[in-house]
Amino acid sequence: MSALQDIVLTLSCPDAPGIVHRVSQVLHEAGCNIVESQQYGDVFEADASGRFFMRVHVQALAENDGAAGDVLETLQQRFAPTAQALKMQHSFHALGQRPRVMLLVSRFGHCLNDLLYRWHNRQLPVDVACVVSNHPDFEALARHYGLPWYHLPLAPGSDHAAKRAQEQRIEALIHDHQVDTVVLARYMQILSPEFCQVLSGRAINIHHSFLPSFKGARPYAQAHARGVKIIGATAHYVTTDLDEGPIIEQDVERVDHRLTVEDLTAVGRDIECRVLARALRWHAERRVLINGQRTVVFR
Repeated sequence: MSALQDIVLTLSCPDAPGIVHRVSQVLHEAGCNIVESQQYGDVFEADASGRFFMRVHVQALAENDGAAGDVLETLQQRFAPTAQALKMQHSFHALGQRPRVMLLVSRFGHCLNDLLYRWHNRQLPVDVACVVSNHPDFEALARHYGLPWYHLPLAPGSDHAAKRAQEQRIEALIHDHQVDTVVLARYMQILSPEFCQVLSGRAINIHHSFLPSFKGARPYAQAHARGVKIIGATAHYVTTDLDEGPIIEQDVERVDHRLTVEDLTAVGRDIECRVLARALRWHAERRVLINGQRTVVFR
């Protein structure tokens, strides 16, 4: 007996002629059927990285109903010489193995509620492992979906040591629940550099796109006072630079003078929900590759 396994290969390397041919040849010789292939060479602009990016979705034959891990190991071994020759950063992932996600939230629950609904209805290719908050507000919501809930409070004005102690408890939960991706679903805490390092490349944040124009409390009220005509949201990877990590997705809507502060807030929160959901889905499908301070997103 044999079965087909859906595998995604993602890679980046210094740009050079013939990369697509060499990658395709190795996959063909390994018995893979290429279902989808996308590539991009960042070589044309003045600030270009000079790197080549590629995402290939293949179907690989697993003999004797082999496990996905066995197929991945075989492909890794076959691909290693090419990867080494081209100085690649690469990885193989089985699409059937859904990434495990931890959701962090504070006191704004719209993104949490939206992600849980999409996950419950299988609109997101992830498994939500648990929900963590520094406030008790959304325990009932998490329990409603049958999820483990953890309340890890932080006193106002907590010093670095107290924040790190709380973050280390989150890190322990990441380990215990075998979490692959952390989503800050309006988690209103500034993460320490140490925690950002732990989460590098696997933590997604969402914020309104008024930053840096309208910082601090009540950004929608500030935007209303200035009479803005466009509002939006940004999903990005978490880095030590607050709200300045590589951007995954953004969206906007036009608004006008007729909208109250409450109207703007409602529109903004809707945008935040859909932008965060798209970013998480693309990340889970291995469609996002980090390119320095930017991303390449193969939609």
